[in-house]
Order: sequence, then C-alpha cells, then structure tokens
Amino acid sequence: MVVDNDLAGRYPAKAHARRVAAYIRNQLEGFNGDGVIYLEAQKTRLIEDNDEPMPFRQRRPFFYLSGCLLPDSYLAYDIHADELTLFIPPIDPDSIVWSGLPLAPDEARRLYDVDHVRLTTELNVTLTHIASLSQNKAIAFAIAGQVSSETTFLPFADTDFSILREAIEETRVVKDGYEIELLHKANDITAKGHIAVLQNAKSAVNERELEATFIATCIANGCREQSYHPIVASGISSATLHYQKNDDSFIDSETGRKKLNVLLDAGCEYKTYCADVTRTFPLSGKFSEESRAIYDTVLQMQDESLSMIKEGVLWEDVHSHAHRIAIKGLLNLGILRGKADELFEKRVSVAFFPHGLGHFLGMDTHDTGGKANYQDEDAMFRYLRVRGRLPAGSVITVEPGVYFCRFIIERYLQSPELSKYIDTDVLEKYWEVGGVRIEDNIHVTSDGYENLTSAPKTVEEIESLVA
Repeated sequence: MVVDNDLAGRYPAKAHARRVAAYIRNQLEGFNGDGVIYLEAQKTRLIEDNDEPMPFRQRRPFFYLSGCLLPDSYLAYDIHADELTLFIPPIDPDSIVWSGLPLAPDEARRLYDVDHVRLTTELNVTLTHIASLSQNKAIAFAIAGQVSSETTFLPFADTDFSILREAIEETRVVKDGYEIELLHKANDITAKGHIAVLQNAKSAVNERELEATFIATCIANGCREQSYHPIVASGISSATLHYQKNDDSFIDSETGRKKLNVLLDAGCEYKTYCADVTRTFPLSGKFSEESRAIYDTVLQMQDESLSMIKEGVLWEDVHSHAHRIAIKGLLNLGILRGKADELFEKRVSVAFFPHGLGHFLGMDTHDTGGKANYQDEDAMFRYLRVRGRLPAGSVITVEPGVYFCRFIIERYLQSPELSKYIDTDVLEKYWEVGGVRIEDNIHVTSDGYENLTSAPKTVEEIESLVA
C-alpha cells in the first residue's frame, strides 16, 4: 500500500521533458537541440445550451510534461537551455465572484516541477525570445490539432507536428518511481471500492446499486474521477466484455431465481493515473459448482501468466500460455474434447477467451505504446493490445477470462470443422455462469514483477466478504 508521504514531492515533469527531448534527438538526424516543445492544456468548454463547463479531462501529453491539472494553460520546454516554462491564465476579476481566486504564479512555481511560471498573455513573447537565441534556426515541436489560433511559431525556422505525440507516447510506456506510486494509490483506493461492493452485494437488488457503492467509496477516499465507466454485469451479461447498462435486476426475469454471479470491472483515477481491476463474485456468497470450476481455471490462467512476467518477455508468449491453460481447464471439465495441441492450433479456445490478455496502463486505461495489430488474421492475437517484449518499468494488466457468450460460441457450433471439439451437452450446464474475468495491474521489473493490485481475489476471501 502506498504511503502518502511518497507522493508529497512534485510530479517529475522536468525529467519527463528531458526524456521526450532525448527521444526526439535520437529520431531526428541532424537535430542539434535548438528547439522548443510546445503543449497546451485542455480548454474550458461549455455544455451546449448551458453556461456550465463540460466535465474536464486534462490532456495527457500536457500533464506528462507539467503535472498541472489547470485548464487553458500552456507549456514550453526550451530543449537547448533545459528550461521548462508553465503559462497559466491571468486573473479574471469577473470570475472571482463565482469561482474564487485562481492559482497565482508564485504558488504554481512551488507546486510544479518547472523552472518558470508566467501568464498565458506572455506566451508569444517568450516563444519569440527562445527562437531568437538560436539565430532563428530553432524548431517548434507541437501536436497537430492542439495549438490555439493565437499561438504563433513564425519566429522559428521550422515547425514539426509529426514527432512530438509519438515521442511522448513511447516515453510514457516506462514509468518512473513517482508514477508507480500514483498507480499504487489508484489501486489502493480501487481495492476499497471493490471490497465495499463485495460487502454490499448480498443486500443489493440491482447492478446500479453496486455501481453507486463503488463510485461513492472512491470519491470518499480521494478519487473523484473514474478511469472508465464501471462495468457491473450480472448473470449472463457478464459474458459481454464491455457491458454498459448497469441497471439490470439481480433476479433472472425468466427463471425468477437470483442470478449466479456479478462481474465488476472498475477502477478509479488518481491525479490522471488509472487503475483497472476486475473481480467476479457470487451473489449468494457461495460459488456454484460450475462457477467455481471456471473461476479456478481463470485464476490458474492468471497465476501462470504472472509467473512468466519479467523484463523482455514476449507478450504473445504469455497470451498463448494463458490460452493453453484455458484449454486444459475446459478439457478437464468436458466442455472441450480432443487433443490440447490440436485445440490450440485450431484456435478453439478463442470462442471462450476472445480478447487479449492485457494492455499497458498509466494515464490512460488503454495506455500508449502497445502497437496492437487489429488487422492480424490470427484470431488469437487480433485483439491483443500489446505486441512485443515488455520493458522494465512498464505497467500492464493481466486479465484472463472465460466466457459463455452464445453469439460467439454458436458460430463455432455451426462450423463443420470446429463443432466436433465442443461437447454441447456439457456446455449446456455453463451458460448461466456468464463470464469470469480476473484482472490485476502489474509493474514489470528486471527480474519479475510487482502486483499493484490488492483487491481480494481468492475464492475464500471473496466468499467470506460477500457472505
């Protein structure tokens, strides 16, 4: 669990600016360092037909080089001088009545890891000064579509809109210690939310009650924002990967019985850094025989995947191994039949585990740098959001699952080639299970991994908390 003292210092914006600049130097042949990295914060935007602002979400590239959550701000990093300047909006006397005093430059200088804090009205003068020091040979690096019309790069010899986003997205993959602590904090609070849901599951009557429990717990513990809209999927809806209704009753409308399980995929966001955690639990407080069998299989898929993780491991190998464990488990249960290697080669397990094993995590839930190939003709790898070898310092989700989704599985049952591998009589007993997914957030290290997620996941812990 993270100690708040670990986060008492300033977000390491200057170090991030240096890393991004180093990436640009390495990629641009002949670039001598005379240039400026320019970024803008998200603008304040009003809701249409309303004078209220839209919910604010800071631009991630801007935050990565500033640590600043203020809207309508700018940032300039003079690469040659190694000076980082934050530009914040000036005081608007009319807004003070409604919003109070804004952040002053002196206070901002203490809060943020920058060399200078100036007002946004000083932006163009400052940019002109930076360009003049290099005898008008400097390059301005910016992101296309994220430059205000009033900003001018005319004093610069050239403007490059192509490399900065790539540089930031590639650099963001490897986290520093401060970022890991931010992710720890998000995971700690997310765990509180998951525990609260488990403790309230038996008395709740529908999905929205548990969604409210999770969000309220996160807000009460310091996380107002969610990494994504929570998924609270009960019964067979848990076989829908990104289920969003979150309003169904826990009583099955056809049978009149209480549904077996709930899949909760939910994580909060702490200072732009995201947790992404999934747990599956029984509404009765006790897994049914079929649900327990699938849960044990998925937990083994995750455990064996985790045992493979360390710097340099090929993510495709970990994903493939998770499929082999799924095949072994489904063979033991009699749902699949045939030889394990043949089932793997025919990709039959994709019917039950259709998504990728995980994705990079950071300031975005599906974080940058994964190099996915959604055009891959191999169904086992088509939705794998990360390809290649994992670097130390990256954070990745490990989220295997087994799902009984009629829409997917029936296509296999209708195939003359593939239907022979699935025993429909045994399968019939498992439709009600829906889907089981277990997801943790994993920090890759040089010799292994660190699990940032502390939410309970053993059968004994889950059944005890629900009961």
